[in-house]
Amino acid sequence: MRPIDETHDPARRSWVASANGHADFPIQNLPFGVFRHRARAGDRRIGVAIGDEILDLVRCRDLGLFDDLSEGVRHAIATPTLNALMALGPEAMARLRRCLGALLDARSDRADADERLVTPMSDAELLLPAAIGDYTDFYTSIDHATNVGHVFRPAASPLFPNFKYLPVGYHGRSSSIVPSGTPIVRPTGQSRAADAAAPSVGPSQRLDYELEIGAFVGPGNDLSRPIPLRECERHLFGLCLLNDWSARDLQAWESQPLGPFLAKSFATSISPWVVTLEALAPYRCPAAPRRGGDPAPLPYLLERDNESAGGFDIRCEVFLETAAMRAARQAPVVLSRNAFSRMYWTLAQMVAHHTSNGCNLRPGDLLGSGTISGPSEGELGCLLELTRANPIRLPNGEQRTFLADGDTVIFRARCARDGCATIGFGECRGTIIG
Repeated sequence: MRPIDETHDPARRSWVASANGHADFPIQNLPFGVFRHRARAGDRRIGVAIGDEILDLVRCRDLGLFDDLSEGVRHAIATPTLNALMALGPEAMARLRRCLGALLDARSDRADADERLVTPMSDAELLLPAAIGDYTDFYTSIDHATNVGHVFRPAASPLFPNFKYLPVGYHGRSSSIVPSGTPIVRPTGQSRAADAAAPSVGPSQRLDYELEIGAFVGPGNDLSRPIPLRECERHLFGLCLLNDWSARDLQAWESQPLGPFLAKSFATSISPWVVTLEALAPYRCPAAPRRGGDPAPLPYLLERDNESAGGFDIRCEVFLETAAMRAARQAPVVLSRNAFSRMYWTLAQMVAHHTSNGCNLRPGDLLGSGTISGPSEGELGCLLELTRANPIRLPNGEQRTFLADGDTVIFRARCARDGCATIGFGECRGTIIG
């Protein structure tokens, strides 16, 4: 577990005025991302979100502000993705975080810094933060799994027998992961209507979102060397928001017997800022308790520290903005609010199980948590769950069962706790186009 230190001090203020009281990016957060100036095509740079600005780490390095850090950190800062930083491990990242906090502190000798150090977010294009070699999506909310099981297997038990014994997952498609704001093209594929004898090919009519947390791998592991559960968080760099777009009609037809394929691989959106595990240290919580009669995790998935503090108290929200709402300048409507802390399996358990067969993870690999859902209607993480009984009626009179062209889905998430600053993840958004 990462320690709590002076970088989390809720009284700390920054010379970047917009950071003070910022809902997502105060000085206590300092998430990492990759950006380029809109006026300078091709110039990819690593930055840190601070209020409404981006601290340009390459400029800081060139000005000698990181001379006290290791050569490995200074080299990684100059690369066009976060992969090299992710590979360095938690000790190096803790030192860099302390350096950044001191640099941005209102009391530092950079309090009157010139504008060369920061770039307004409005002047920047936010890119994928890493070169993502592999992407694995898990299925770890017991509420989501139960709800979906009732939809796809109404005559059977909603949970498969393995759900309570292992974090279920599948290997996704890394090439179609896109940054927030990228338009989502409605996919075409095979589906079969309930009353049809054979499938047909056409655009998906049951396009859905799935609210997830994404976790970026830090230092990897060698092939055939599993990571023990007690060490798994040392191999995680940070978290982002993730939208696992899903074509439900394609999924229902193609998923037997091997699971999702074209219904998932057309696009996955992630938020551009990666909130480090160091920043999340004050917001740890116990792993979700097992329900009465549930089996205890098998020994390789059971460890005291994981049980007591393996969860993250992240509160998530889903918003929908239709084309008609946008034209009328109406605010997006909240579809659900839920808690990541309810997930049946922790991120560390996902890593432990993923590597238990000797699978090697590499810096920049991405793990999806699976859809985050809760037990009540206002906590459901996708439309398949929200509309299984009736369509959603929006305030302007529109109805939705699944997404229409022009719909924009927006995810937001924040961490808040008494005695701590509130930090957030920014937005993950995407608009459906035909």
